Amino acid sequence: MEKISLEIIIPVYNEGNNIIKLFESFNKSIKTEFRVLICYDNDDDDVFMFTDKFKEFPFQILCVKNPGQGPCSAIKEGLYFGNSDCVIVYPADDFLNFDIIDKMYLAFKQKNDIVVASRFIQGGSMKGCPLIKSILVRLASTTLYFFSSIPVKDASNGFRLFSRRLLNTVTVESKIGFAYSLELLAKCNRLKFKIAEIPAQWEERSEGSSRFKVFKWLPEYLKWYFYGLCTTWLKKGPQDVKKKI
Repeated sequence: MEKISLEIIIPVYNEGNNIIKLFESFNKSIKTEFRVLICYDNDDDDVFMFTDKFKEFPFQILCVKNPGQGPCSAIKEGLYFGNSDCVIVYPADDFLNFDIIDKMYLAFKQKNDIVVASRFIQGGSMKGCPLIKSILVRLASTTLYFFSSIPVKDASNGFRLFSRRLLNTVTVESKIGFAYSLELLAKCNRLKFKIAEIPAQWEERSEGSSRFKVFKWLPEYLKWYFYGLCTTWLKKGPQDVKKKI
């Protein structure tokens, strides 16, 4: 596979109605050389109704089969599928943040191993979020910012950039939901790798249904939440980070 600077991972579950519109926006907005990895669960996903149109775009688009089921397994497969210098996990229904992809890559070039697309710093926003989900994500992010050494105000957003160096250093242990994102953030911080944060916009999707399962996924998030706290309060260091096998 040809070496490339950036891969954009898009986990899909019947996102065919969004995918071409998304690619059109990528083509207009992103200047960095990139490749798209569509990570899917099922061979009958409706995204395959549109594959004939993929060749109309100047960037490479590859479909990557999830060996399991669910977003965590699909994204993990995408993270280790390619050979790019860094990867961005991008939601298939996000039509607000094309203009920050180049900014995220620039921050990576400035030696950051994670670049967080943040809803909770100046210039960022979160709109239309269900009340319980909003309370949980804001509470987790705020307390980690003030009571741990994690240097960002949005710890829970799954939309972010990860360096290949980080991915090759740690094992992604999470198995459900989008907990991989908090896990990698907490491990990156424990390794003392650099982390940057830039503002991003977020709105609850108006079409289709969200795959975010608050209570089902909460125990996995809490595991990495306390991992982040332990880095500060129990003085856990780089030697405590599980290495990739």
